[in-house]
Amino acid sequence: MDTEADTCRKQVVPRLIEAGWDKPPCAINEQRSFTDGRIVFVGGRARRGRQKRADFILRYRPDFPLAVVEAKSKYRHAADGLQQAKEYAEILGLKFAYATNGREIVEVDYTTGVERDLTSFPSPEELWQRLSQAEQLDEAAKQHLLSPIFPDKDKPLRYYQEIAVNRTVQGILQKRKRVLLTLCTGAGKTAVAFQICWKLWNGGWNPKGKNRKPKILFLADRNVLVDDPKDKDFSAFGDARFKITGGEISKGRDIYFAIYQAIAGDDSRDGLFREYARDFFDLIIVDECHRGSARDDSNWRAILEWFEPAYQIGMTATPRREDNADTYDYFGDPIYEYSLAQGIADGFLAPYRVHRIISDFDAAGWRPSQGELDRYGREIPDTQYGTRDFERIVALRARTEAFAAHLTNFLKQTDRFAKTIVFCVNQEHALEMRNALARLNADLVKQYPDYACRVTADEGDIGSAHRAKFQDIETASPVILTTSHLLTTGVDAPTCKNVVLARVVGSMPEFKQIIGRGTRLRPDYGKLAFNIIDYTGTATEKFADHGFDGDPVREREQVIDDVGDVVDETDVTEETGSPCETDTAEIDQFEGGLPDDTEPGLPRKFYYDGGSVEIIRQLVYELDSEGKQLTCRQLTDYTGEKVRTLYPNASELRKDWLDPERRADIIEQLEERGIDTAILGETVSKPDADPFDLLCHLAYNAPLRTRRERAERLKREEAEFFETHGEGARQVLDALVEKYAEHGTAQFKLPDVLEIPPFNNWGNVVEIAARFGGGKAMREAVSELQRRLYSA
Repeated sequence: MDTEADTCRKQVVPRLIEAGWDKPPCAINEQRSFTDGRIVFVGGRARRGRQKRADFILRYRPDFPLAVVEAKSKYRHAADGLQQAKEYAEILGLKFAYATNGREIVEVDYTTGVERDLTSFPSPEELWQRLSQAEQLDEAAKQHLLSPIFPDKDKPLRYYQEIAVNRTVQGILQKRKRVLLTLCTGAGKTAVAFQICWKLWNGGWNPKGKNRKPKILFLADRNVLVDDPKDKDFSAFGDARFKITGGEISKGRDIYFAIYQAIAGDDSRDGLFREYARDFFDLIIVDECHRGSARDDSNWRAILEWFEPAYQIGMTATPRREDNADTYDYFGDPIYEYSLAQGIADGFLAPYRVHRIISDFDAAGWRPSQGELDRYGREIPDTQYGTRDFERIVALRARTEAFAAHLTNFLKQTDRFAKTIVFCVNQEHALEMRNALARLNADLVKQYPDYACRVTADEGDIGSAHRAKFQDIETASPVILTTSHLLTTGVDAPTCKNVVLARVVGSMPEFKQIIGRGTRLRPDYGKLAFNIIDYTGTATEKFADHGFDGDPVREREQVIDDVGDVVDETDVTEETGSPCETDTAEIDQFEGGLPDDTEPGLPRKFYYDGGSVEIIRQLVYELDSEGKQLTCRQLTDYTGEKVRTLYPNASELRKDWLDPERRADIIEQLEERGIDTAILGETVSKPDADPFDLLCHLAYNAPLRTRRERAERLKREEAEFFETHGEGARQVLDALVEKYAEHGTAQFKLPDVLEIPPFNNWGNVVEIAARFGGGKAMREAVSELQRRLYSA
């Protein structure tokens, strides 16, 4: 019987060639995977899930796809592949989808909404003309839209980056003066920005109709967000690049880079940006545009208004919320969005485990004793202090040291050289945390003096050097960076495995930026996931926010004592929230000096060096079955829920479980959901249970029986089956049943099991198979044995 692969090779490819899709610059991408496959955790180990793979992607140009084709075997109806073709077309942003069995062709044209049967595939020119007409592209727009991107064989654009580039360029060509792209942290916004610029610059686009390359300005609010793109991503522009800094300007280049602060005006100076004519720039790209550039009251807004004639592209990682509505009001709705949840689901971004660590001071608050003095001899006001007050109003040394001790122990149990960023309340807190971590890791600090470093505004160039080394994947240290706000964004650290929250984060955009420090993947360096270690309840609160679009895979609960040792560790056993009600309003930055230097209006800060802090709990969280709400679940509840999503009742599960091939498919589907049937019994303290019985018990509350009980029932009720085989074959079958009773279903795997005792005592595989009349007969007998094992 012909397979889908046969249909593709023998039927579909010839018909696509006949339509002209093989003639350059057109191309047929056959069996093309466009996602990497979501990373799931099975038995504590990270592994890839299934990739999304199209049978054919049809390209009008190497970087401009037009259609997707899904094929089924010739014995099936062509429309059987239609739903998948439509799904892939919508993901890939394509306007044409086709399903075929090699003989029949079904087309879905999204430009008209028409679905129809065809006798042949349309030609590339026909589809391009249909698309151009639907999108109202004139000849000039068509020419520039098809201008090639910069070829990078080592790092080709991902499907969503390709969509973002082409949609943005099309928007500009169709005179859309303000464009917004919402791409999550780690999605590669800078690569998208570069290719947009390259496509327009290399194609000679100029909105003024002049015979010259466009003038482009790349704006951001931090030097690291300008220097890295200029020196790395945009290096292909060569001498066409120029950074406006130190009061120096140039008007003879094409690609300009600047931070707002370097060109903006203030009370003491006019803005440097006024040295350029209002229409000097043709295109302005505003990176991290949610951070104030479009606010009505922002000095930076004046820059954008000065260059009002320019086309302006805003790039942000943050979907629309109340706290960034001004950005969306200025740029308009996004022309394209790619969320953190999508990035994790596609396998382009790292999933994460959330460890919610709760100290007794954070859970119940802290109140000083009557007349308690701080380290400077001042009486601490007698009131109840909570998480939002610590390090802002009162600094508790014992709390910082307990967190440092817990983090040190965590690294010792996992990887002491796993790159880690600790977000603290302010620069002073970051220094206290660094000092505590350095003391607790003195054995490594002796060999690596920069093992733990503070990187805040106070460090200046020294801090920048530490940051650069931290980002370098080949450099062992620094391992731990403590910071307050400086590293919330702009730090591309692909090997960062731990993001630590030692301060409350009130802003959702800032929280997403912080989480984004860990989302980069580097499988070649063992980075397939990362940990969020949350000491303040921020992660729990933010994950519960409907505006958060991430996807935590797990959260673990721990209890630590006053020296940071874990005294109890469990996965959460019931749905719950954080036991402490943390006020996550935006915290005032208090960067410090001694408390007597506090400016009027800021809270006086006290320093309490006594007492002891215990860690009393740690939580483990997962999303619910719909991926919408973060909840704490027992593994038993989670497993039952996932099984029921696959099979609504036990009889349907049993029907497929009887077939060894379908059983393998069920096991794979459960693994993709993080459930390893091989170790499920041990995980839920039922090591003797058969996986099928355990799944039915957890999902449908069916009676639970052991493998031994199922094996005995098989021998008792299926004696006739055993008697149909000769004595030698029965001996093998009896041994297989005994192996199953002792060790589980893996013992049915042929021929591997025949190479261990007692089977290898009866000869080699061929000799054992001869007892059944040959290898085929032996495999059939073992398959029938398994079917009868699960028949009741």
